[in-house]
Amino acid sequence: MINENDAVATGEIHIGDNDRLAALVSELVRAQALVLLSDVDALYTAHPSDPSARRIDHVDDMDALEVDTSRSGSGVGTGGMATKLEAARIATGSGIPVVLADSGDALAAIRGQQVGTYFAPSHRRRPRKLLWLADAASPQGEIRIDEGAVHALRDRKASLLAVGVTEVHGDFQAGDPVLVIGPDGRTEGRGIVSYSDQEVREMRGRSSAWLAREMGDAASREVIHRDALVLTRRRKTIRAEENSPGENSLGAESARR
Repeated sequence: MINENDAVATGEIHIGDNDRLAALVSELVRAQALVLLSDVDALYTAHPSDPSARRIDHVDDMDALEVDTSRSGSGVGTGGMATKLEAARIATGSGIPVVLADSGDALAAIRGQQVGTYFAPSHRRRPRKLLWLADAASPQGEIRIDEGAVHALRDRKASLLAVGVTEVHGDFQAGDPVLVIGPDGRTEGRGIVSYSDQEVREMRGRSSAWLAREMGDAASREVIHRDALVLTRRRKTIRAEENSPGENSLGAESARR
């Protein structure tokens, strides 16, 4: 059971809501599953009091999910449905299945019974360094890149080179986490930078060959190596499906483990 003590939390270690904290701890301890408890029985496409709201029993792809979380629930606690969905995104992105259920159904959810909404894990678990980078690190600056660099990162799975950098913002040193921003202003990912902000400013837009010739071989390395980069997933086609009655997928997932 995870709970942040709001009375003694400091700015340096304050997470902000228990849902996100639970997801981060689940990543850290390599949990087999995460159960998020709420005052509603499941996830709905809109506030449950809305006549058009449809219950969602099973979510296979967080990027494909589209629901209206603009209306809050009971107001109890620091989180709401939006924070629970963010927590589910963090956990499932790390290979951890999630169940969102009413607090009264906690035991049933743990037993794998058909309650709440099940969020399927999206892929294999990432190294802890990348989990920290994606969900817990505080970016120290921004590196803006051109469309060619976006294509290289996403389609060719390449490292970020200086030639694709257009702007540098913030004060950071080699080894710090930074945001990678595309030409349209969207966050493309987070990475651990290999140079200081001043060095990247001097290198931006230059080819590796030019850097090696004019600044030495040390300046021709990747600005962010592929192994120290986590890309932001992009939304896909909307898709939400319902489970058949019986055991929920958490029970099946636990059985497979």
